[in-house]
Amino acid sequence: MNAWLFDLGNTRLKCAPLRADGRPGPALALPHREEDITAALAQALPSERIDVAYLASVAHPAQRMAVLQALSARCARISIARTQTRFALPGFGAVRIAYADPHKLGADRFLALLGAHAQGQGAALICGVGTALTIDLIDAHGQHHGGLIAPSPTLMREALHARAPQLPELGGERMAFAADTEDALASGCDGAALALIERSLLAGKLKLGAVPRLLLHGGGSDALAAALPTPIASPTLVLEGLAIWAGVETPR
Repeated sequence: MNAWLFDLGNTRLKCAPLRADGRPGPALALPHREEDITAALAQALPSERIDVAYLASVAHPAQRMAVLQALSARCARISIARTQTRFALPGFGAVRIAYADPHKLGADRFLALLGAHAQGQGAALICGVGTALTIDLIDAHGQHHGGLIAPSPTLMREALHARAPQLPELGGERMAFAADTEDALASGCDGAALALIERSLLAGKLKLGAVPRLLLHGGGSDALAAALPTPIASPTLVLEGLAIWAGVETPR
């Protein structure tokens, strides 16, 4: 079966073929603007028709509709991933989310939980750094203990620039105490994110009795990784979770 995985976030569209072993193949990052999606998919995807496309989306409805329209011309079937209260992982037990209403937990966060638990390496603090900074704690038994959502450093800079245009949106280096505006902005916005992650690691240790693994994914994760203790780069974590979900989903 010719199947592909698609992860549509608020800032990036990533895709990968679904391999015969049930894992994602090499991932591609595609243009995110609505007007570019059709051409980008036509260039990235194989010329033959795709049997099924598996889509995880937390983007604006108009963005999701543009992707669905582009995929419908190339795919026999499109299956959209939904967050579930409980999801059984063969060989690893079940992932159980903390949210009483599963619809309030974004599909990307849910799939990242699946991907992290399927690694079989114990508890994890999962940090996604995109438009938002999301943090989720999952223990070694698959129980989700909830999470946090905050602006990412990029969004902080954009918001400050929008309200005060004299504050530059880009530039600067992170340091303990900055001596110019650009460095102060970079240091403050990155520092806010780093402090929240470090605080969450400590809270995870207090809750679980041991420091959880720190898994980082998302376009802004590389900028924070060097300042964090033993981070594990997991750029395709959502796609890995989507591949797991695709392996057991039932066409409707």
